[in-house]
Amino acid sequence: MEHGNAFVEIAAILGLATVLGVIGQWLRQPLLIMFLVTGVLAGPAFLGIISSYEQIELLANIGIALLLFIVGLKLDLGLIRTIGPVALVTGIGQILFTSIIGFVIAIALGMSGISAAYVAVALTFSSTIIIVKLLSDKKEVDSLHGQIAIGFLIVQDIAAILALVALTTFGSTVSEGNAVIGEALLIVVKGLGFLAAVALLMRYVLPSLTRRLAGSQELLILFAITWAVFLGAASEWLGFTKEVGAFLGGVSLASTAYRDAIGARLTTLRDFLLLFFFIDLGARLDWSTVGAQVADALIFSVFVLVGNPLVVLVIMGVMGYRRRTSFLAGLTVAQISEFSLIVAALGVSIGHITQETMGLITLVGVVTIFLSTYMILYSGQLYNLFSRPLKIFERRNPYREAAIDTLDHTFAVDVILVGLGNNGSALAEHLLRQRKTILGVDFAPDVLTKWNNRGVKVLYGDIADPELLGHLPLSKTRWVVSTVRSRELNLALVRHLRHDGFEGGVALTALNEEEADAFVAAGADIVFRPFVDAAEQAADALTQAMDFLPDHVHWPINFLETRIRPGSLAVGRTIRELPLRTETGVSILAVNRAGRVFYDPGPTFQIFPGDRLILMGPAQALREAELMLNEPEIVDDDEPVDHFVLAEVHVGNDSSLSGHTLAELHFRQVHGVTVVGIRRGAEQILAVSPTEKIFNGDWLIVVGFAQRVKQLKAQEPL
Repeated sequence: MEHGNAFVEIAAILGLATVLGVIGQWLRQPLLIMFLVTGVLAGPAFLGIISSYEQIELLANIGIALLLFIVGLKLDLGLIRTIGPVALVTGIGQILFTSIIGFVIAIALGMSGISAAYVAVALTFSSTIIIVKLLSDKKEVDSLHGQIAIGFLIVQDIAAILALVALTTFGSTVSEGNAVIGEALLIVVKGLGFLAAVALLMRYVLPSLTRRLAGSQELLILFAITWAVFLGAASEWLGFTKEVGAFLGGVSLASTAYRDAIGARLTTLRDFLLLFFFIDLGARLDWSTVGAQVADALIFSVFVLVGNPLVVLVIMGVMGYRRRTSFLAGLTVAQISEFSLIVAALGVSIGHITQETMGLITLVGVVTIFLSTYMILYSGQLYNLFSRPLKIFERRNPYREAAIDTLDHTFAVDVILVGLGNNGSALAEHLLRQRKTILGVDFAPDVLTKWNNRGVKVLYGDIADPELLGHLPLSKTRWVVSTVRSRELNLALVRHLRHDGFEGGVALTALNEEEADAFVAAGADIVFRPFVDAAEQAADALTQAMDFLPDHVHWPINFLETRIRPGSLAVGRTIRELPLRTETGVSILAVNRAGRVFYDPGPTFQIFPGDRLILMGPAQALREAELMLNEPEIVDDDEPVDHFVLAEVHVGNDSSLSGHTLAELHFRQVHGVTVVGIRRGAEQILAVSPTEKIFNGDWLIVVGFAQRVKQLKAQEPL
């Protein structure tokens, strides 16, 4: 085909993929499935659009390299050591189970020994590329089950390489008795040498190289792509797969400070290039011989869809993992991979199997890839459906996951913080600064390890797990806070908490006002609006900058806007009491408080939490002044820390308060609490004025410091 026609061909394929993607969204179908359908329709069996297979395959291979490279970026050596044993045992166990049982089924269906062997090998391996893409889309790559799944998929890839070497050697004209062993040993030697070379570069070259390249974002990203593709190519040249090399490339950069920036910039490019992988996979499916193989294909498909997850469940259960983790990891092996088609094509080329067997493997691949995609996407719902019978696969003490936890059910906590990502970690920092006791909950083991090392109690768990609440000390908790940005998960959390009788506060994170209203209606006490709050603060800072910063004037003095945090030394002090000007030479030009601007505040002006100060002075001095203003106040550990509470207080039948108004009784001044409501029989008075009278039998809803409320309740009935 001419060069111009290849471009038009790719344009037509992209157009077809876009149309089918829109239809898939309308039908609420996964895009991955629609891209496979695009390949099938564009292939020779239907529209016949594709003829430039080499160009499409090249783009697909680069996408595969970037996919595994980004996965490797999220791993570190400590995590690999943690999941290595379970990944190795599960990977080998699943390979042995599937190959042996698959061979027996094939023989029972009347296949010859060699054909049965090829089918057994084809059924053994799962698609690393498809699984990693699905886990990435669901944001589960960092979860424990995601990391274990990636681990045993890598084990499968290595076993696949050895299987390919064995089949190639077995089919060659020179078939000496020790040929397979020799080839396998050569692969091992090459692999160890490859690992050693990458380790040396990782230790002595890559850290300094990335620091130099980081001065230019474009150059850093170009290097990352080059590194991923180069190691993928080197891996193929050594006899491995491109996936192994690209994955090692990511791992080698995972310990640098730039891994997050690289991963974020490459994600969009990865998704675009992977489109060509799924199109290429769909286009290469051979449908000419599948008609007579439907019955056998369905038998093998059921075996793969059910048998493979079961063996993972058994192995991980014996090794001490909870059934939910085992089930979610097991679903990732419920399909055969593109490598299975490569194995089958190799068998046809060397005359070991017929086109009919190739058609059988093709049909099993189509069925299992399609169905397992839905199984993984709806894994949470499937687990809820099968949760009870899955108990037989869980040990009484799932000690492996219990080892991740540092939870002691006997201690009380102020806040259970669900989600320790960027937003959750920042919230945890501020809560700890205010001397609150927190329990962190997350599904990423590395995040939990980070906070555990800091002495924070942590629990491995996923908010989507309905059994999570049973592991939480809710009876000893004042607040449950979720920083997870998912409407469905947050609604499920608050409903479960209220259904189980949790009487503490619930705070959720909303992306918009519609979500916020839904959370409040479901029973949330507080709703965080991070985007709205950030936008409001940004607008205030910009407005202040417009009002105070010099316009078209070259001024050597610098300006800085800073927000006063609760619990800092500046809170409650006057400007005179802050040694700002004497120690740093910085002046306060203005203070923005709740939208009101105080220009040139005087020495008696008092600083409150949340105030935004416009500072003026030399650049270095401004940073010193900001640190001084927000230095946390040191609290004496022996000093009791009081907090606000809401409580009910009963007015007795012979109370001297009866018939008097709150103003006449000077209730607030005498008792130090505020009456915010009155429950009088079936009547509820929500707006309480100072002229409201108190009667015998009333229940006063009061708010105030816990110590004062305790003193008031000690007088009950009043």
